[in-house]
Amino acid sequence: MTIHNDIVIIGGGISGLLTARELRLAGREVRVIDKSAAGRESSWAGGGILLPLYPWRQAAAISTLVLHSLGQYPVLNRELLEATDIDPEWRQCGMLISKNPDFELAEQWRQRYGIHSEPAAPTLTDRLQTELLHPLWLPEIAQIRNPRLLKALYAYLSQRGVTFTEHAEISRVKTSGQNILWLETAGQRHTFNQLIVCAGAWSAEFLQNWLPSQPPRSALPIQPVKGQMLVFDARPDTLQHMVLDGDTYLIPRNDGRILAGSTVEAAGFDKSVTSQARDSLYRFATSLLPDLKDFPVSHHWAGLRPGSPQGVPYIGRHPYYQNLGVNAGHFRNGLVMAPASAQLLADLMLERPPAVDSGLYALNRRN
Repeated sequence: MTIHNDIVIIGGGISGLLTARELRLAGREVRVIDKSAAGRESSWAGGGILLPLYPWRQAAAISTLVLHSLGQYPVLNRELLEATDIDPEWRQCGMLISKNPDFELAEQWRQRYGIHSEPAAPTLTDRLQTELLHPLWLPEIAQIRNPRLLKALYAYLSQRGVTFTEHAEISRVKTSGQNILWLETAGQRHTFNQLIVCAGAWSAEFLQNWLPSQPPRSALPIQPVKGQMLVFDARPDTLQHMVLDGDTYLIPRNDGRILAGSTVEAAGFDKSVTSQARDSLYRFATSLLPDLKDFPVSHHWAGLRPGSPQGVPYIGRHPYYQNLGVNAGHFRNGLVMAPASAQLLADLMLERPPAVDSGLYALNRRN
């Protein structure tokens, strides 16, 4: 059976779903193909912090997309809630960064991007057991409950005519010169005018396996990076704000659950959890917030982030295939950069003037 769509997107994570939304709002007919269930990989597995960890230590290209995304999230949350009755739980609970050895850099970044800060009141730290060093309290930083966000986006897009092909491994791709003609999944051939790859950690693998005729310099250095997390079934009054302490963090949800994360592991495409990571995360969480010793760990999971050089994503048209676009390689910041990333790719695919400098994210840029 042959199915034709104007645009086919490979990958149903946050990048794929928000790209589908941008293109559908522009009047395009869109299908999303995913090798598993849509929204069940890295986007589901993350914590939902709407700020990069120590953004002043990262490339300016990341902050550009972050700042273009932050203001979109409360609007998106309301839109999804009204349309689907699913609340993604965007919440401006604030973030405490307990240790800032590079405090001056943090202040320069904060002032440059207009991020509000206040002195860290004792009430923010009285339950924590850690050595504070130039603590930074950012009261306007928000979080979003990413599994609920993905569920709401799926429902929203389905209402608006975006179609989904899930649990569908790609078995064949046909090209002609600099165009991709079609791809096949089990029992279906998909034709399209434009193809977009938003496959997260699997994006480079797709391009290398199915488009081998692309010039060697077009290969994207995207690699899987495993991250493991725990969740404690705590009470809502246990912790009211997010805490970043060193390289690990705690995230309180509306219902009281507290996420502790996360590891950074080079383990290929292995998503299995380990007792070593569980023990390490448990020690961190209960040492930082001793109250957590009173609550059980209800879940331990892992996801695969799409690692890329400096964490700067690849967003744009492919330098060789004329009808191919890519939105991938966001590493740990896919969620917080997602609205602006999707808008940028849609602008480029639809030949609209982009809101940011697209050259910073070009597939053939020099890293």
